Amino acid sequence: MDKKIFIIEDDANILYGLEAEFTSADFEVEVSEGEEEVDELIDLISDFDPSYIILDLILPKVDGFEIIKKIKENADLAEKQIFIFTDLSDEDSRQRSLEIGADYVFFKEEFGIFEFAEKVKKIIHNQSKAKGSNNDSDSDEENEDDTWGAE
Repeated sequence: MDKKIFIIEDDANILYGLEAEFTSADFEVEVSEGEEEVDELIDLISDFDPSYIILDLILPKVDGFEIIKKIKENADLAEKQIFIFTDLSDEDSRQRSLEIGADYVFFKEEFGIFEFAEKVKKIIHNQSKAKGSNNDSDSDEENEDDTWGAE
């Protein structure tokens, strides 16, 4: 299992809290406070080549929706899983995120840093377990969770 994750979040407390959570779980982590222009950010993600991206939709210089679109348009990044963790807690933002390519959407008002990180780690673990044994009945365990992903 490739355990590389790129986190884009402008709130330093959340960013470095998530970095600590994933680093302690043996992930290789790269972070951005979202100060880059979109093309520079895409280059940083490409250079790091993560399997997973955690993205806030509200960033200082770029729109998170634009970042999702650029990731999905990039042949090298299109298959990367995107986890949205945002303050935009409305159904329109959730639907728009999923429609343009995000895999999961979590609202900050519903999850603390630790809870969110645990959910992401559980999803990744369940996916890797499912890939390891396609007939494993536990592989659907993530669907019983209260995540908001594309099915």
